[in-house]
Amino acid sequence: MKILAIDSCSLVATGAILDGDKLTAEFVLNNDKTHSVKLLPQIENMMKASDTDFSEIDVFAVRDGPGSFTGQRIGMATAKALAHGCNKPVRTVSSLMSMAYNVPFFDGIICPIMDARREQVYNALYKWENGRLITLADDRALALADLLEELKGKKTVFLGDGVKPFCDKIKYTLGDNAFIPPSHLIHLRGGSVAKCALDNGVDITYGEAVPKYLRPSQAEREYNDRNGK
Repeated sequence: MKILAIDSCSLVATGAILDGDKLTAEFVLNNDKTHSVKLLPQIENMMKASDTDFSEIDVFAVRDGPGSFTGQRIGMATAKALAHGCNKPVRTVSSLMSMAYNVPFFDGIICPIMDARREQVYNALYKWENGRLITLADDRALALADLLEELKGKKTVFLGDGVKPFCDKIKYTLGDNAFIPPSHLIHLRGGSVAKCALDNGVDITYGEAVPKYLRPSQAEREYNDRNGK
């Protein structure tokens, strides 16, 4: 099976082509350009550089969230459009679960965190057991302080764009139980999205693929605040 994986849920835009167990191509961009500008050109460059035609792709994988509302929509729309044009299925996978594939040999708790603003994070918890990824806590939005209290005394590796702004608090609270990987593993990689989709994804039509939001958008929250909702 040949999978084209796409992600733009965070500050990083990434994509990959996975052909069975072979990672054919991958790109990762973290240079502050908007995803609407850089995502499609990089996908095209990756396809050309790997001598891959879109007709060869069996399934289009995309993260459906959580993450940036705009980023989720850009990645999802791109995957849906490509799948529609090629008449191929889509596989959606969690942003957080995909990140756990960056550290397959860590023997403690894997804790992806994405900055949700206002001292909150999008989070899930995982652990590898006998080569399988086990979910300890499903995708959720919660206060960073509550998450760190939950993890006290537990060996934990942190991944995601929430690491940089909250690194000092994490280390202060968890001490030697907090592990921060090198920079090339903190952010999600397209190959991890593809592998997560291969292991966990279910084929759906492009019309069935939709972003998943863990909380209302900022515009919705501000509207509700103004109207006492």
